[in-house]
Amino acid sequence: MAAQEIHLELLLGKQVIDSTGKAIGRIEEICAEQQGEEWVIKEYLIGYAAILERLSAWNIGMAILHVLGAHKIHGGYTVPWDQLDLTDPQKPRLHCSLEELKSLNQNY
Repeated sequence: MAAQEIHLELLLGKQVIDSTGKAIGRIEEICAEQQGEEWVIKEYLIGYAAILERLSAWNIGMAILHVLGAHKIHGGYTVPWDQLDLTDPQKPRLHCSLEELKSLNQNY
């Protein structure tokens, strides 16, 4: 299979569909690490909770939500790099079920 170049910034905000065709959220953050001279994608963060991660405002955001009465936030998932099908970058799809993903649930 030939390598495909994808501009990561164009993936941000794209709706992700699970293996059953259900929308699970939008790509809000892409986590990578440097290995030698290359950067390797580790995971994608999807959903509302991932927005706080992208803005590096998780602690501040949770503190504000706590003051407003929220004690738990849900709405995000961690998707390992190999579980996201980017064959069509305009319509990313999961290779796995939603239940197999790690949730970004956080208690405050």
